[in-house]
Amino acid sequence: MNDSENKENEENEENDKSNESNKSNKSNNTANENGTRVPLHERRRPMWHWQRLARSRPRLGVIMAVVGAVVGALLGGAGVAWRAEAGPFADDRACWGTFSRDDVAALFDGKRDIETSEVPISTDRIGTEGPSGECRLTSPRGRRITVEAHRLDSGFGGAGDRWADEFLSARLTPLGDGLLGMASDTRAWLAVPDGCIGRPSRLDATGGPTVIDMETGWTVYDDEVDTEARDALARAVVKLVNHYMADKGCTSEIADPVRRMSGPPRFLDEKKDAMCDVKGVPLPAAYNHEAMGGTVVTRGEGPVRTCDRDVLFGHPQLRLMTIEDPRLAMLYDRLSRDGAKGRVSAGEQDGYGFVRDDMGLFQAECQTGQVTFLVRAENGDHPGDIRTILPRYVAAEADRIGCGPLRVTLPADG
Repeated sequence: MNDSENKENEENEENDKSNESNKSNKSNNTANENGTRVPLHERRRPMWHWQRLARSRPRLGVIMAVVGAVVGALLGGAGVAWRAEAGPFADDRACWGTFSRDDVAALFDGKRDIETSEVPISTDRIGTEGPSGECRLTSPRGRRITVEAHRLDSGFGGAGDRWADEFLSARLTPLGDGLLGMASDTRAWLAVPDGCIGRPSRLDATGGPTVIDMETGWTVYDDEVDTEARDALARAVVKLVNHYMADKGCTSEIADPVRRMSGPPRFLDEKKDAMCDVKGVPLPAAYNHEAMGGTVVTRGEGPVRTCDRDVLFGHPQLRLMTIEDPRLAMLYDRLSRDGAKGRVSAGEQDGYGFVRDDMGLFQAECQTGQVTFLVRAENGDHPGDIRTILPRYVAAEADRIGCGPLRVTLPADG
């Protein structure tokens, strides 16, 4: 064998040893460049895999910082910042820091497995729209309470509006003691007193008071109001307003309203000459029957007196309502000026309104400020009855609240 053949054999032997070594390394753990043995499953990961990159603490810290920044950017771009907690209170109180565990349990029949989520109360940059925020309390058994903070304006009133329909319903009882608020077993609301944060901005002439309201998700028109549930909602909405005022630096506090509240609303057996228990207002023939939902009238002195007749799916077929508090009467200010062509006048007395097939409305300027008189039907099937009821209702109610005599004149029919 010559020198060339010997050299070739030696190279082949070295290659065979190298191949055997590589096979052995593939079947067993090997050492990396630092001398640390690397498991097979890690050697198969690409170099950019997070577990390979994060084997050192400095690298892990960088990764977590980057992930946190990305997640924060995604949440920040969502537009609405919901905060959800399980249980519900790990380190915080519910609804902007207002409710303790016991407070929430009182709203859910003693149950404590209630979850909370909320949008913080905030105000637009120039303050013309007022504060707004939302909080939800949800039971795993399906019940939910929604809390909203917002400022009323003339967009919340009008024909068929949800807020006015539900929160000025005859089933709600005034909180009493001059408070601008009401409560039932499914709804409660309370306006923040003007003395705390002041009246709305003068930049918005249609603005009303800041209110916090609560609703349980459905409207009930049973013959009986659950006074225990009503009292719980009344206390809760007062706590919400007190906390909001304290957060704004106000030192006053509203007392528990339950003891001064009147009883549940009245269900009437109506008389032909006193519709909704208003003397001088005859009961029209079209409504001279036993209403399927009965006739319900607000009980107690307060900002609103509402009579709802024949309620179906939360909407009264006929509503007669007097809003005595000017802060709430502004709900209908825009509608009273622009609602229809059939203008209503009161001679030399200040006021304005209209009449149409499904509604009659008059906004009077009384000694105490604006007062709203409303007659509204669910449909326009009986326009003659609206024209008959409105002037008599305005006259009777104006006398009752000390705003009379008030005699309105309707435009010619047709």
